[in-house]
Amino acid sequence: MQQIIVIGGGVVGLTSAWWLAEAGYRVTVLERAPEVGSGSSYGNGGQLSYRYVSPLADEGVPLKALQWMFQDTGPLHFRPEADLRQYRWLASFLAHCRADVNRKTTAKLLELGELSRQGMKQLEVTVPLDAFDWRDAGKLVVYRSRDVFEKAAGKQGAGEIWSPADCAAREPSLAAAEPLLAGGIYNSGEAVADCHAFCLVLADRLRAHPQFQGFVHGEARRLLADQGRITGIEVANGLDVRVLAADSYVLAAGIQSRTLADTVGVSLPLYPLKGYSLTAPIRADDVAPEISVTDFERKVLYARIGNKLRVAAMVDMVGEDLSLNPKRVDGLTRQVRETMPRAADYSKLSVWAGLRPATPSSAPIIGATRYGNLWLNVGHGPLGFTFACGSASLLAGAMQGEAPPFPLDGLSLRA
Repeated sequence: MQQIIVIGGGVVGLTSAWWLAEAGYRVTVLERAPEVGSGSSYGNGGQLSYRYVSPLADEGVPLKALQWMFQDTGPLHFRPEADLRQYRWLASFLAHCRADVNRKTTAKLLELGELSRQGMKQLEVTVPLDAFDWRDAGKLVVYRSRDVFEKAAGKQGAGEIWSPADCAAREPSLAAAEPLLAGGIYNSGEAVADCHAFCLVLADRLRAHPQFQGFVHGEARRLLADQGRITGIEVANGLDVRVLAADSYVLAAGIQSRTLADTVGVSLPLYPLKGYSLTAPIRADDVAPEISVTDFERKVLYARIGNKLRVAAMVDMVGEDLSLNPKRVDGLTRQVRETMPRAADYSKLSVWAGLRPATPSSAPIIGATRYGNLWLNVGHGPLGFTFACGSASLLAGAMQGEAPPFPLDGLSLRA
């Protein structure tokens, strides 16, 4: 059976490795960090939103983005770069900001979300849900604008429509915010979990898998190609530089995938959207959310993960800069204290930022490249945890030549 190297030890790379090992391939995972799941998978929002998958690109978003860019606490912050990739991505993003395109992409992502939900269900046998604080929490999207709320509530199959009083009664953590709300939409079947813990548990299960060849820790510098095939990966670990070779290669390394693909002339339409998260311990007398909550206008996500509150928000378009912007952090902290003042011990906040590798359409890229033995599982943006299992299943099927469960238009590099 073929030997495969999966490049990337985050949630997408690890699920890819698992599905490929289950398919009978001999699999090695290359990860640059000492521990798996320590990049964009580490402090993400923790929401598994299989049915709340609306792409960022939509009609009206460009005008909103212009307003947000001048607000320290707004959902979006933009800093121009001397990098043409930023402007190419923005131009493509603007081209996707049409209602008809958004509807088509949303339909495709809903199919991927359902496949991912089924995949996570399959993993329960191997990866116990309580090992990574998985909860079937349901999802409540709250709205502050009456017009925006009524438009969302009017969509077919939107979910349960809740008044502000319903929101506060059924989710008491929102009691302080009730006067500020126009209403909410609730859907059951959505979950929350600790993505980093999931990565650690899945890595342990991989180590015990008979087809798994192990983890290699080092920095992938470049891919090597000859006559239409990838022949190896140049890997550095300190002063030690070597070439790893396999029959096939899977790029699942987040935003690093863009740079590695460039080394063999494959252009990936990815851009790093930096997001922030806050984590605070929940005390016995705190009123933390039991339901997964999304503040629609502010684009802030709240999730109870175990005994901690996780809050995720914001998009900073500042290149591959992982530094914490104090104004952004302070603004987010103020919003959280205002919305859920009694949800956690905010005096013990920890702050994290990660780079979410996004495509202009918000749809991931899964499948083949022009190199016969180079495969992709990239571009999941903020929904890497949500889509990981479904994407891995599609990738393994494609590599085995199987017919996909649904058409993959919009999810491939050629689309």
